[in-house]
Amino acid sequence: MSESTTRDERFAHGLAVLRKVDGEAGQRVVDSLADVSPELGHQVVSWAFGEIYDRPGLAPRDRQLVTLGVLTALGGCEAQLDVHVGAALNVGLTPEEITEALLHSAVYCGMPRALNATFAAKKVFAERGLLPVGQPPAPGASSARP
Repeated sequence: MSESTTRDERFAHGLAVLRKVDGEAGQRVVDSLADVSPELGHQVVSWAFGEIYDRPGLAPRDRQLVTLGVLTALGGCEAQLDVHVGAALNVGLTPEEITEALLHSAVYCGMPRALNATFAAKKVFAERGLLPVGQPPAPGASSARP
């Protein structure tokens, strides 16, 4: 977006990105702010999705991996994890990749936060009929499937 882009144009662009990535869940977050902080909702759409999320430097699936890691590390972000686990699925990450990323986060941000994030992911997977999540083969095991 250029400096000459209007506020309404930035919002429209961000809304298109938000809908593509988060679907209805992102819209519900923005709608839930309408009676308390509509400007925060506007900034989520215009800035976070229209300006930052849509930058060309990372693919959407990579952005979601970063987002899942950061939300896990922060802790207490389970409501946002619900939205972003769904977004990760929307942009092509598999449940196995998501759970592997959350398992990896335990090393860097602790077991309690990794557990909370994994339970948030489990909730989203259950809502989408994606449970049980398959497990990768054990190290050294053959990856051939019967």
